[in-house]
Formats: sequence, structure tokens, C-alpha cells
Amino acid sequence: MSATTRPSAPAASAVRAWLLGARLKTLPVTLAPIAVGTAVAAGAGGPVRAERTLLTLLFALGFVLGTNFLNDYSDGIRGADDHRVGPVRLVGSGAATPRRVLRHGLELYGLALAAGLVMAVTISWWLLALAGLCALGGWFYTGGSSPYGYRSLGDVSIFVFHGVIAVCATTYIQLQRVPALAVGASVPIGLLACALLTTNNLRDIPTDTEAGKITVAVRLGERRTRAYYALLVAASFAVALALAVQRPALLLVAAAAPVAALPLRLVLGGARGSGLIPALEHTCWLLLAFGGLLSIGLAL
Repeated sequence: MSATTRPSAPAASAVRAWLLGARLKTLPVTLAPIAVGTAVAAGAGGPVRAERTLLTLLFALGFVLGTNFLNDYSDGIRGADDHRVGPVRLVGSGAATPRRVLRHGLELYGLALAAGLVMAVTISWWLLALAGLCALGGWFYTGGSSPYGYRSLGDVSIFVFHGVIAVCATTYIQLQRVPALAVGASVPIGLLACALLTTNNLRDIPTDTEAGKITVAVRLGERRTRAYYALLVAASFAVALALAVQRPALLLVAAAAPVAALPLRLVLGGARGSGLIPALEHTCWLLLAFGGLLSIGLAL
């Protein structure tokens, strides 16, 4: 490649900033519940249709990535990301203008709503209500005059949207019904999603406190937040193993326990600031491993 065709350093840096702003490393929190919900449908004997799986992915990724940018926008204009320790945020770092970040977030929401509309026409009009709920939940997490993510409701939101709704909606899209097993399987996934959020919020306790962002971690304080993280991880395994009473193949999730060792050691060992970034990354790996093994057990 000649020097004239090689991308400039500023352009490469801008691309990297946008990729980091999309928070792609946290995608297991989106992919795991879709895999689990699909596995429930397969285990229930229903046909798993490829086109419905694709629409589900477009719907979920549009809302999740769009919400990441909208959160970046809202936190950035409030000053919550001015002194971040973790991965770069577009608005807070000055890598992109608030207007541009907002626009891209809304474009991704448009993609999700388009997928939702197709599913509403071909599967059930109730899915339009789901699309509306996801859009409102994503925006008001950190947007609006009184964002619920600033009032200690982020964990509840993550558990509901990335656990219960994500798993159950995926199963419904395939089967047009929600077996009880889908609800049960959504609980450990939701708990691990909350554990992922907790590593982020534990790291950000000082800056969130200063910005007036009262997360569960800010309320609990550092010591109790570390115990809370361990409880979430332990509870996720306990619930999955309890489900194994009816589905013995779910004992497979025990094989994910070694993946939990490093993030637990970091969190309980007192890691702070940038030292918690590996804990966040390895909690993503834990969610992926746990979700994959849970999916295999459900599909068998």
C-alpha cells in the first residue's frame, strides 16, 4: 500500500475511538441471552428459523449499540465522563461532538425499530410494544431530566432488559410462546449482566459520586459493592444448578466456574481504577462461557 492510500493516524485514531465508544467488548451481554432464548426454543421442539434469529440480532444489536452511544451522549453532556478511568467515551474525551454521537445512536435505534416492525408484521404486533419499551428504557437510562440510571435503578434495568426480556423475547420470537424454562433461564443471565455492570460501577464510584450519578455501587460503598459482585456471580451459578434438577444437562455450567476466578480475585482483592478493567473484560468472558454452556444444556 502506498503512502497516499495508507489511512492517516488521525483517521485510524478516530475509528478506534468510535469502536471503543460502541463498547464492543461488552457484546456478550447481548449475545448470551439470545443464545439462551434460542436454545430454550430448540429444546422445546420448536423450529428455530434463521430469518427470525437474524431479525432478533438486528433488533438487539441496534438497541444495545444505539443505547451505548446515547448513554455516551447523555453522560458526556452532564460531565459524568470528564475524568473517566476506564475505556474512552466519545463525548467526554472530545473525540466526537455530542450531536454526532446522538445522531448515530438514533440511527442504530432506527435499525432496531425497522427489525421490530418486520417481526411485528410477520410474527406478532405485540413486538411493537417491546420495541417501544426498549427504546424508552435505553434513552431514559441516562437521558432526560431525571434518568433512572442516576437513581440506583440501573441494576434492575439491566436484569430486566438483558436477562428476562432478552431471553424470553428471543424464545417468543421463535415459538410465539414463553415456556416457564425461558423465565428460569433468564435469571442467571440477568444476574451476570448485573455483575458486569457492577465491575464498571465499582471502578467509577469516585467519578460517579462527583457527578451526582447515584448507582447501586455508590450507595453500597466500595467494600459492600465487592461483596455484592461476588453474590451476583455465586447466585447465577446457584440458580442454573437449581434448574438442573429438571434439566440435568444444565450441570454443564459448572465448567464455567474457572472463568470466574480472575474477576473474583481482582474484585475481592481490592483492585481499583484501571486495575478493574481486566475484571470487566473477564466478566464478559464469564458471561459468554456461562451463556454458551447454559445454551448447550438447554438445547440437549
